[in-house]
Amino acid sequence: MFFIEINGHDYKYEVSELIKMFTNEFKFVEQSSDDFLNIEDFKEGDILLENILEVSETNIISTIYIKKNIKNEQTNKKINSDELICVDEIVEVADIVESVPMKKQCKEDIKRSFYKALNKLCNSYVPWGILTGIRPVKVLHGLITDGCSDERIREILRKQYLISDEKIDLALEVAKRECKFIYPLNKDKISLYISIPFCPTRCLYCSFPSNSLEKYGHMKKLYLEKLTQEIKGVAKIIEETDKTIETLYIGGGTPTSLDACELEYLINTLYNELDISNILEFTVEAGRPDTITLEKLQTLKKLGVTRISINPQTMNNETLKKIGREHTVSDIVDKFHMAREVGFDNINMDIILGLIDEDIEMVRNTLEQIKLLSPESLTVHTMAIKRASELNRNMQDYKSKLKKDEEIIQMIDLSMKYADEMGLKPYYMYRQKHMVGNLENIGYSKEGYECIYNIQVMEEKQSNFALGAGSISKFVYLDENRIERVPNVKNLEQYIDRVDEMIQRKQEEVNKNA
Repeated sequence: MFFIEINGHDYKYEVSELIKMFTNEFKFVEQSSDDFLNIEDFKEGDILLENILEVSETNIISTIYIKKNIKNEQTNKKINSDELICVDEIVEVADIVESVPMKKQCKEDIKRSFYKALNKLCNSYVPWGILTGIRPVKVLHGLITDGCSDERIREILRKQYLISDEKIDLALEVAKRECKFIYPLNKDKISLYISIPFCPTRCLYCSFPSNSLEKYGHMKKLYLEKLTQEIKGVAKIIEETDKTIETLYIGGGTPTSLDACELEYLINTLYNELDISNILEFTVEAGRPDTITLEKLQTLKKLGVTRISINPQTMNNETLKKIGREHTVSDIVDKFHMAREVGFDNINMDIILGLIDEDIEMVRNTLEQIKLLSPESLTVHTMAIKRASELNRNMQDYKSKLKKDEEIIQMIDLSMKYADEMGLKPYYMYRQKHMVGNLENIGYSKEGYECIYNIQVMEEKQSNFALGAGSISKFVYLDENRIERVPNVKNLEQYIDRVDEMIQRKQEEVNKNA
């Protein structure tokens, strides 16, 4: 257990997020008296990290004292300070870039000093340095916009953020590939997201809005009626603000949980209420093979859908059962070929590395079979323990079945090798909290098949209007470098009852910034 004392600042959140990349076993303590080290919780081998922030006219200094063996078993009182390590992170004020606020600089210095201290004490793989956010490539876009050379970008990422050379190479490759889809920035273009929060079953790792068809399938018709109401309300907002829809993405849940008639009703409603005649990309997630039929695929193709996802997550039947999927590997292959026969020439597939009980050879089998199918894009996720998932709620049953960092790193390396062999290059990337191995999710694609929606949503240079239960709209104000999030309620019944409020929330955000 790590006990953390902070002096001279109250950046507990930032410190917590950094420490979580190394360990979840820590607690903040305060020095309220001379004998505060006699805390009952202290045990032999526990470690106290004392962080002191000092800010003067010339320097910012974040110092961490590392003290081991807090509780001496013989006296039960005093700290054994024989092993005391001091880590200083000193920044001269003269070196601080004017565009970086002092508060931000202080936070980064604190995180650097904790990173260096924890590197001495923990056997953890933390290749993204002090970056704890989910969008590491956003940092690079800021540097590119400032006119930094590749050499200067590498220097900043290495020295300021402590990122490994391997991840710097990856982030730089992704950022450069994204540039042609992001720039020049245009505040009048938006992306549109539609949430269909139904699934055949809920997967073990899932935290997305997902209502099983068995329990909630009877509510699909009413949900579509209320979603239509929101579409009409948002269409007025888009028209009033003179926005142009660049990309459209129908996700979930599993959109193909709707039957062919329901899909046709939804998409025709979008065409009738919105101007989507000139969009660059129209994606529908057909993620679960057990929801795909020939009639649904023909309907999607007829109505102008240009990109679909068929997401196996794994190509091992035993794992599919364990994660709650009610289909087989052969179903995945059959539905993929069916989509090809219907005429879809832009198909994405998702996989997850680190699923319970899967080893490197099982991952190799998944990649081999996907290689035979040759999709236009492949999204490789690393297992993340999401708060609302069944996996997290029952972690005591699954903890021993999850892979260790070393195995996940091997899996990531293997997926990169196979992606390259398939002619797929990384085009977008993001991270999630509580990811196994402190790694990342990478979207690979063939040249010309990049998902523009994914890029824009991830780099947050374009507003995203999101409709349906559990969706979150993001209003991007480029001139102010500001983003406002406007969520819809997650609960299906609440969304149905409060759809007028969901429209009003977006209208109020627009009015507030008119």
